Amino acid sequence: MNTTKSDELQEDIHCKISIHMVTYTSVFKIFRKFHLFNLKGVFIFMKNILLFIKENLAVGLLLFALFLGAGNIIFPPLLGQQAGEHITLAMIGFLITGVGLPLLAIVAVAKAGGDLQLLANRVSPTFGVIFTSIVYLAIGPFFAVPRTGSVSYEIGIAPFLPESVADHWAPLFITSVLFFALILYLAINPTKLVDRVGKILTPALLIVILILAVKSFISPMGEPGTAVGEYTVSPLTEGFVQGYLTMDVLSALVFGIVILQALRDMGMSDTKKQIKTTIFAGIVAAIGLSFVYISLGQIGNTSIDAIGASDNGGDIIAKSAKVLFGNFGSIILSTTILLACISTAVGLLTANATYFNKLFPKISYKTFLIVFTIFSAAITNVGLSTIISASLPVLLIIYPLAMVLMVLSLVDHFFKGGQIVYILALIPTFCVSLYDGLKEMNIRIAPYENILNALPLYEQSLGWLVPAIIGALIGFIIHKLMKR
Repeated sequence: MNTTKSDELQEDIHCKISIHMVTYTSVFKIFRKFHLFNLKGVFIFMKNILLFIKENLAVGLLLFALFLGAGNIIFPPLLGQQAGEHITLAMIGFLITGVGLPLLAIVAVAKAGGDLQLLANRVSPTFGVIFTSIVYLAIGPFFAVPRTGSVSYEIGIAPFLPESVADHWAPLFITSVLFFALILYLAINPTKLVDRVGKILTPALLIVILILAVKSFISPMGEPGTAVGEYTVSPLTEGFVQGYLTMDVLSALVFGIVILQALRDMGMSDTKKQIKTTIFAGIVAAIGLSFVYISLGQIGNTSIDAIGASDNGGDIIAKSAKVLFGNFGSIILSTTILLACISTAVGLLTANATYFNKLFPKISYKTFLIVFTIFSAAITNVGLSTIISASLPVLLIIYPLAMVLMVLSLVDHFFKGGQIVYILALIPTFCVSLYDGLKEMNIRIAPYENILNALPLYEQSLGWLVPAIIGALIGFIIHKLMKR
């Protein structure tokens, strides 16, 4: 009896061992197949990852540099100071429109082949040409590029000039000529963008911002002040709206063509690989922008005790830099501003010249680039305040349209690209955003405004949101019925 039990026990043990051996052998074969136990395979796998990062990090830094323009420097410190104790909610809202939506826009444009016009053509070819041209010009030679030149002067140059000279027209004129001559040199051959901007300007820019950020965290200038304005009642929504001012969603829709052109110049012709690399670049840019926005917001949030309240983000960051580092801080700031503005101006002018050369092929890329550069230099001389005031109405009109177009393109597969969905979403959006722009120019139509006031979130400048959603849903239902 005991012998029988012993034999059974041994047989059971042998059986279990056999099962485990088979299992371990199978697992080993699977791991071996996927190179998990193959040191050479692991080495190759890691090498490929590092090579991908190495090859595409420069593209990500290029995209980050293109985003990090004058608006990105000016607005976060102002938000930080005005949001006071509500800085966290306000910054979350700001990051949604300043980082999250631009990242989605990069993905949308990459999937559309890097061309904003192809994206806008889903509404109609006419709309595609008109809307795309307006977006390019708005964030190009009309507003955004001249703003980079004006900010470069007012924050990067003017503080070092004697007071008797700073308000004269000549220094701004001379600065704009030199600034845009440099921009033209950098942009004249777009095949060098990755080397000149991504590998040189961006690392230097990050180092400068890192110095300011570390100092502000280690030795804060004071305690956060009290929230003011809309930040007292709706900090999240106000931060969301303030993110418009960066124009990063519009920029993302434009920068897609710059990134894809850079990838083609690197010899990358596979579409799927281009999309994958563009998304990676977008993630790199998003991480960099988040760091910059939070750092600059922190500087503004702790600045009020040291420099007092201000309604100018440039003034806040300029005075804060001087408090943190003295005169050396002003040099750091001017370097930051110049690098940021150079990077952005190069990208925007390159994108504009590329687009309009494609639209009007008989006029060369270089001709468009020269014309846009000269025009931008001229507009720069009207001053920063005038440029911002003139751009705001246009921004209020086109920004909601761009966001709705972008979101619909990302869910396009759900309604098979139905044109009616785009049209019925964009028409009510335009009806609301157009009046927002007119109202900013002090053009009011009382009966129409009374109707708009009944819309949810209208007081928070988001009155277009619900009509856009309802319009898209109606369009979706019509599209489904038409398919039947």
